[in-house]
Amino acid sequence: MDYKGIGGRSGQEAEETAKDRIHRIDAYGFERPKDFDYASYEEFYSGYLEILTRRAIKWSKLLQRNNGVEKSLKVKRYIRKGIPNEHRAMIWMIVSGAQAEMDLNPGYYRKLLEGEKNDRLVEAVQTDLNRTFPDNVRFRKTSSPCLQQELYNVLVAYGHHNKNIGYCQGMNFITGYLILITRDEEKSFWLLDALIGRILPDYYSPAMIGLKTDQEVLGELIRMKIPAVADLMDSQGVMWTLVVSRWFICLFIDILPVETVLRIWDCLFYEGSKILFRVALTLIKQQQARILEAKNFPDVCDKFKEIIKGPFVMECHTFIQKIFTAPGSLSMKTINKLRDTCKARLVQG
Repeated sequence: MDYKGIGGRSGQEAEETAKDRIHRIDAYGFERPKDFDYASYEEFYSGYLEILTRRAIKWSKLLQRNNGVEKSLKVKRYIRKGIPNEHRAMIWMIVSGAQAEMDLNPGYYRKLLEGEKNDRLVEAVQTDLNRTFPDNVRFRKTSSPCLQQELYNVLVAYGHHNKNIGYCQGMNFITGYLILITRDEEKSFWLLDALIGRILPDYYSPAMIGLKTDQEVLGELIRMKIPAVADLMDSQGVMWTLVVSRWFICLFIDILPVETVLRIWDCLFYEGSKILFRVALTLIKQQQARILEAKNFPDVCDKFKEIIKGPFVMECHTFIQKIFTAPGSLSMKTINKLRDTCKARLVQG
Protein backbone atom coordinates (compact mmCIF):
# COMPACT_ATOMS: atom_id res chain seq x y z
CA MET A 1 0.00 0.00 0.00
CA ASP A 2 1.20 3.55 -0.75
CA TYR A 3 1.01 5.25 2.64
CA LYS A 4 1.75 8.61 1.01
CA GLY A 5 -1.78 8.47 -0.39
CA ILE A 6 -3.27 8.64 3.12
CA GLY A 7 -1.13 11.49 4.39
CA GLY A 8 1.87 9.44 5.50
CA ARG A 9 5.38 9.18 4.03
CA SER A 10 6.95 6.35 2.15
CA GLY A 11 9.46 4.32 4.16
CA GLN A 12 12.28 5.62 1.99
CA GLU A 13 11.26 9.26 2.53
CA ALA A 14 11.00 8.79 6.29
CA GLU A 15 14.43 7.13 6.36
CA GLU A 16 15.97 9.97 4.36
CA THR A 17 14.38 12.56 6.67
CA ALA A 18 15.78 10.76 9.72
CA LYS A 19 19.23 10.58 8.13
CA ASP A 20 19.09 14.29 7.27
CA ARG A 21 18.10 15.09 10.84
CA ILE A 22 21.02 13.09 12.25
CA HIS A 23 23.39 14.68 9.75
CA ARG A 24 22.22 18.12 10.87
CA ILE A 25 23.26 17.45 14.47
CA ASP A 26 26.97 17.75 15.23
CA ALA A 27 29.04 15.68 17.66
CA TYR A 28 28.12 17.98 20.56
CA GLY A 29 24.35 17.90 20.00
CA PHE A 30 24.01 21.22 18.17
CA GLU A 31 21.72 21.44 15.17
CA ARG A 32 23.52 22.88 12.19
CA PRO A 33 21.87 25.91 10.56
CA LYS A 34 19.95 25.48 7.31
CA ASP A 35 22.61 27.39 5.39
CA PHE A 36 25.46 25.22 6.76
CA ASP A 37 28.19 24.73 4.15
CA TYR A 38 28.56 20.94 4.24
CA ALA A 39 30.93 20.81 1.26
CA SER A 40 33.47 23.18 2.84
CA TYR A 41 33.11 21.42 6.19
CA GLU A 42 33.71 17.96 4.73
CA GLU A 43 36.75 19.23 2.87
CA PHE A 44 38.16 20.79 6.04
CA TYR A 45 37.30 17.89 8.36
CA SER A 46 38.84 15.17 6.19
CA GLY A 47 42.22 16.89 6.58
CA TYR A 48 41.60 17.81 10.23
CA LEU A 49 40.93 14.16 11.11
CA GLU A 50 44.50 13.30 10.19
CA ILE A 51 45.76 16.09 12.45
CA LEU A 52 43.52 14.88 15.31
CA THR A 53 44.85 11.34 14.94
CA ARG A 54 48.47 12.53 15.07
CA ARG A 55 47.77 14.75 18.09
CA ALA A 56 46.01 11.90 19.93
CA ILE A 57 49.10 9.67 19.57
CA LYS A 58 51.42 12.44 20.79
CA TRP A 59 49.17 13.29 23.75
CA SER A 60 48.90 9.63 24.77
CA LYS A 61 52.70 9.37 24.88
CA LEU A 62 52.95 12.59 26.89
CA LEU A 63 50.34 11.48 29.41
CA GLN A 64 52.09 8.16 29.99
CA ARG A 65 54.91 10.06 31.68
CA ASN A 66 54.62 10.97 35.35
CA ASN A 67 54.96 14.71 34.82
CA GLY A 68 52.88 14.73 31.62
CA VAL A 69 51.03 18.00 32.08
CA GLU A 70 53.25 20.09 34.30
CA LYS A 71 53.55 23.59 32.82
CA SER A 72 56.31 23.64 30.23
CA LEU A 73 57.03 24.97 26.75
CA LYS A 74 56.30 21.50 25.38
CA VAL A 75 52.86 21.30 27.04
CA LYS A 76 52.09 24.87 25.90
CA ARG A 77 53.00 23.89 22.33
CA TYR A 78 50.86 20.74 22.55
CA ILE A 79 47.88 22.71 23.85
CA ARG A 80 48.16 25.27 21.07
CA LYS A 81 48.10 22.41 18.56
CA GLY A 82 44.90 21.07 20.13
CA ILE A 83 43.83 18.72 22.90
CA PRO A 84 42.06 15.53 21.71
CA ASN A 85 38.48 15.46 22.95
CA GLU A 86 39.04 12.31 25.00
CA HIS A 87 41.69 14.14 27.10
CA ARG A 88 40.18 17.65 27.01
CA ALA A 89 38.30 17.60 30.34
CA MET A 90 41.29 16.18 32.22
CA ILE A 91 43.79 18.66 30.72
CA TRP A 92 41.49 21.64 31.35
CA MET A 93 41.07 20.52 34.96
CA ILE A 94 44.83 20.23 35.53
CA VAL A 95 46.17 23.32 33.74
CA SER A 96 43.43 25.65 35.08
CA GLY A 97 44.01 24.64 38.70
CA ALA A 98 40.45 23.30 38.92
CA GLN A 99 41.62 19.77 39.75
CA ALA A 100 43.77 21.01 42.63
CA GLU A 101 40.81 23.00 44.05
CA MET A 102 38.48 20.02 43.72
CA ASP A 103 40.99 17.76 45.48
CA LEU A 104 41.36 20.29 48.31
CA ASN A 105 37.58 20.51 48.82
CA PRO A 106 36.09 17.01 48.78
CA GLY A 107 32.30 17.02 49.22
CA TYR A 108 32.09 20.81 48.96
CA TYR A 109 30.06 20.85 45.75
CA ARG A 110 27.53 18.37 47.14
CA LYS A 111 27.24 20.44 50.33
CA LEU A 112 26.38 23.52 48.26
CA LEU A 113 23.61 21.63 46.49
CA GLU A 114 22.19 20.30 49.74
CA GLY A 115 22.29 23.66 51.57
CA GLU A 116 19.64 26.37 51.78
CA LYS A 117 18.93 28.19 48.53
CA ASN A 118 18.53 31.85 47.68
CA ASP A 119 15.09 32.08 46.05
CA ARG A 120 16.01 35.00 43.77
CA LEU A 121 19.10 33.19 42.51
CA VAL A 122 17.14 29.99 41.87
CA GLU A 123 14.47 31.92 39.97
CA ALA A 124 17.07 33.71 37.81
CA VAL A 125 18.74 30.41 36.90
CA GLN A 126 15.42 28.67 36.17
CA THR A 127 14.36 31.53 33.90
CA ASP A 128 17.42 30.99 31.70
CA LEU A 129 17.33 27.18 31.48
CA ASN A 130 15.10 27.02 28.41
CA ARG A 131 17.03 29.87 26.79
CA THR A 132 20.28 27.94 27.00
CA PHE A 133 21.17 26.30 23.68
CA PRO A 134 17.67 25.84 22.24
CA ASP A 135 19.50 24.49 19.17
CA ASN A 136 21.14 21.69 21.18
CA VAL A 137 19.17 18.46 21.44
CA ARG A 138 20.80 17.49 24.75
CA PHE A 139 19.43 20.55 26.56
CA ARG A 140 15.82 20.02 25.54
CA LYS A 141 13.28 18.93 28.15
CA THR A 142 12.28 16.05 25.87
CA SER A 143 15.84 14.64 25.85
CA SER A 144 16.80 11.64 27.91
CA PRO A 145 18.96 12.39 29.75
CA CYS A 146 18.29 16.14 29.68
CA LEU A 147 21.28 18.28 30.66
CA GLN A 148 19.10 21.08 32.04
CA GLN A 149 19.18 19.56 35.54
CA GLU A 150 22.98 19.44 35.55
CA LEU A 151 23.10 23.01 34.24
CA TYR A 152 20.73 24.12 37.01
CA ASN A 153 22.77 22.35 39.71
CA VAL A 154 26.11 23.85 38.65
CA LEU A 155 24.76 27.41 38.30
CA VAL A 156 22.87 27.34 41.61
CA ALA A 157 25.87 25.82 43.42
CA TYR A 158 28.19 28.43 41.93
CA GLY A 159 25.85 31.27 42.86
CA HIS A 160 26.02 30.17 46.50
CA HIS A 161 29.76 29.57 46.33
CA ASN A 162 30.52 33.02 44.92
CA LYS A 163 27.89 35.33 46.42
CA ASN A 164 29.58 38.45 45.03
CA ILE A 165 28.64 37.27 41.57
CA GLY A 166 25.62 35.03 42.11
CA TYR A 167 24.31 34.46 38.61
CA CYS A 168 24.79 36.53 35.48
CA GLN A 169 23.53 35.89 31.94
CA GLY A 170 26.31 34.38 29.87
CA MET A 171 27.35 32.01 32.66
CA ASN A 172 24.64 29.57 31.52
CA PHE A 173 26.22 29.18 28.07
CA ILE A 174 29.73 28.75 29.46
CA THR A 175 28.51 26.17 31.98
CA GLY A 176 26.58 24.35 29.24
CA TYR A 177 29.78 23.98 27.20
CA LEU A 178 31.67 22.73 30.24
CA ILE A 179 28.99 20.09 30.91
CA LEU A 180 29.07 18.95 27.27
CA ILE A 181 32.84 18.40 27.46
CA THR A 182 33.33 17.07 31.00
CA ARG A 183 30.05 15.10 31.27
CA ASP A 184 30.52 15.78 34.98
CA GLU A 185 28.71 18.33 37.19
CA GLU A 186 31.40 18.73 39.81
CA LYS A 187 34.21 19.17 37.29
CA SER A 188 32.09 21.73 35.43
CA PHE A 189 31.60 23.61 38.70
CA TRP A 190 35.33 23.81 39.42
CA LEU A 191 36.18 24.78 35.82
CA LEU A 192 33.56 27.55 36.02
CA ASP A 193 35.22 28.70 39.23
CA ALA A 194 38.62 28.71 37.52
CA LEU A 195 37.28 30.84 34.66
CA ILE A 196 35.24 33.31 36.69
CA GLY A 197 37.38 33.41 39.81
CA ARG A 198 40.87 33.46 38.32
CA ILE A 199 41.16 33.55 34.51
CA LEU A 200 38.62 36.27 33.62
CA PRO A 201 39.06 39.48 35.60
CA ASP A 202 35.68 40.56 37.00
CA TYR A 203 33.61 39.79 33.89
CA TYR A 204 30.45 38.63 35.67
CA SER A 205 30.23 40.85 38.74
CA PRO A 206 27.06 43.00 38.92
CA ALA A 207 28.88 46.05 37.50
CA MET A 208 30.76 43.91 34.93
CA ILE A 209 33.69 46.30 35.24
CA GLY A 210 36.21 43.73 34.02
CA LEU A 211 34.19 42.99 30.91
CA LYS A 212 33.71 46.70 30.13
CA THR A 213 37.40 47.32 30.74
CA ASP A 214 38.51 44.57 28.36
CA GLN A 215 36.24 45.85 25.60
CA GLU A 216 37.96 49.25 25.96
CA VAL A 217 41.36 47.51 26.02
CA LEU A 218 40.51 45.81 22.72
CA GLY A 219 39.66 49.22 21.27
CA GLU A 220 43.07 50.54 22.34
CA LEU A 221 44.86 47.49 20.93
CA ILE A 222 43.09 47.97 17.59
CA ARG A 223 44.10 51.64 17.65
CA MET A 224 47.70 50.47 18.01
CA LYS A 225 47.66 47.49 15.64
CA ILE A 226 44.84 48.12 13.10
CA PRO A 227 44.45 51.92 13.10
CA ALA A 228 42.36 52.10 9.91
CA VAL A 229 39.57 50.06 11.57
CA ALA A 230 39.78 52.21 14.73
CA ASP A 231 39.42 55.36 12.58
CA LEU A 232 36.37 53.87 10.84
CA MET A 233 34.72 53.03 14.18
CA ASP A 234 35.37 56.57 15.43
CA SER A 235 34.08 58.21 12.24
CA GLN A 236 30.84 56.19 12.32
CA GLY A 237 30.39 56.54 16.08
CA VAL A 238 30.29 52.79 16.69
CA MET A 239 31.19 51.79 20.25
CA TRP A 240 33.17 48.60 20.70
CA THR A 241 30.64 47.33 23.24
CA LEU A 242 28.08 47.16 20.44
CA VAL A 243 30.05 44.74 18.27
CA VAL A 244 32.25 42.71 20.62
CA SER A 245 30.49 42.45 24.01
CA ARG A 246 29.08 38.98 23.19
CA TRP A 247 32.53 37.83 22.05
CA PHE A 248 33.85 38.43 25.55
CA ILE A 249 30.86 37.61 27.75
CA CYS A 250 30.21 34.25 26.02
CA LEU A 251 33.89 33.48 25.30
CA PHE A 252 33.00 33.14 21.58
CA ILE A 253 30.18 30.63 22.18
CA ASP A 254 27.48 31.04 19.52
CA ILE A 255 29.90 33.39 17.75
CA LEU A 256 32.37 30.89 16.26
CA PRO A 257 31.97 27.18 15.36
CA VAL A 258 32.04 24.75 18.29
CA GLU A 259 35.36 23.10 17.39
CA THR A 260 37.01 26.52 17.03
CA VAL A 261 35.63 27.66 20.40
CA LEU A 262 36.99 24.53 22.09
CA ARG A 263 40.43 25.12 20.57
CA ILE A 264 40.30 28.71 21.88
CA TRP A 265 39.35 27.41 25.33
CA ASP A 266 42.25 24.93 25.28
CA CYS A 267 44.58 27.94 25.13
CA LEU A 268 42.45 30.10 27.45
CA PHE A 269 42.65 27.60 30.32
CA TYR A 270 46.44 27.40 29.96
CA GLU A 271 47.49 30.92 28.93
CA GLY A 272 44.76 33.10 30.41
CA SER A 273 42.56 35.95 29.24
CA LYS A 274 45.01 37.44 26.73
CA ILE A 275 43.87 34.66 24.35
CA LEU A 276 40.53 36.46 23.98
CA PHE A 277 42.35 39.55 22.69
CA ARG A 278 44.40 37.45 20.27
CA VAL A 279 41.22 35.92 18.83
CA ALA A 280 39.43 39.27 18.52
CA LEU A 281 42.43 40.99 16.94
CA THR A 282 42.91 38.13 14.46
CA LEU A 283 39.25 38.22 13.37
CA ILE A 284 39.42 41.98 12.79
CA LYS A 285 42.87 42.05 11.19
CA GLN A 286 42.16 39.15 8.85
CA GLN A 287 38.91 40.76 7.69
CA GLN A 288 40.16 44.35 7.77
CA ALA A 289 39.49 44.98 4.05
CA ARG A 290 35.90 43.77 4.38
CA ILE A 291 35.25 45.92 7.47
CA LEU A 292 36.69 49.00 5.76
CA GLU A 293 34.10 48.67 2.98
CA ALA A 294 31.45 49.86 5.47
CA LYS A 295 29.90 53.20 4.55
CA ASN A 296 27.72 53.85 7.59
CA PHE A 297 26.79 52.70 11.12
CA PRO A 298 24.52 49.75 10.08
CA ASP A 299 27.16 48.68 7.53
CA VAL A 300 29.82 48.43 10.25
CA CYS A 301 27.53 46.28 12.40
CA ASP A 302 26.77 44.01 9.43
CA LYS A 303 30.47 43.59 8.62
CA PHE A 304 31.14 42.43 12.18
CA LYS A 305 28.41 39.80 11.75
CA GLU A 306 30.01 38.64 8.49
CA ILE A 307 33.58 38.27 9.77
CA ILE A 308 32.61 35.51 12.20
CA LYS A 309 31.43 33.21 9.39
CA GLY A 310 33.05 31.24 6.60
CA PRO A 311 36.02 28.91 6.05
CA PHE A 312 38.53 31.09 7.97
CA VAL A 313 36.79 30.52 11.32
CA MET A 314 35.64 26.98 10.53
CA GLU A 315 39.15 25.70 9.85
CA CYS A 316 40.00 25.74 13.54
CA HIS A 317 43.55 24.39 13.24
CA THR A 318 44.82 27.12 10.92
CA PHE A 319 42.72 29.72 12.77
CA ILE A 320 44.45 28.94 16.08
CA GLN A 321 47.87 29.07 14.40
CA LYS A 322 46.89 32.49 13.08
CA ILE A 323 45.96 33.95 16.49
CA PHE A 324 49.58 33.53 17.59
CA THR A 325 51.04 35.29 14.54
CA ALA A 326 48.54 37.80 13.10
CA PRO A 327 48.26 40.18 16.10
CA GLY A 328 52.03 40.30 16.63
CA SER A 329 53.49 40.57 20.15
CA LEU A 330 50.97 40.87 22.96
CA SER A 331 52.32 40.64 26.48
CA MET A 332 50.33 40.53 29.72
CA LYS A 333 52.38 43.55 30.79
CA THR A 334 50.90 45.58 27.89
CA ILE A 335 47.38 44.29 28.57
CA ASN A 336 47.55 45.01 32.30
CA LYS A 337 48.85 48.52 31.68
CA LEU A 338 45.96 49.19 29.28
CA ARG A 339 43.53 47.64 31.77
CA ASP A 340 44.66 50.07 34.48
CA THR A 341 44.21 53.05 32.15
CA CYS A 342 40.85 51.94 30.75
CA LYS A 343 39.45 50.95 34.13
CA ALA A 344 40.40 54.32 35.64
CA ARG A 345 38.68 56.07 32.72
CA LEU A 346 35.51 53.98 33.17
CA VAL A 347 35.36 54.54 36.91
CA GLN A 348 35.83 58.29 36.51
CA GLY A 349 33.32 58.48 33.65
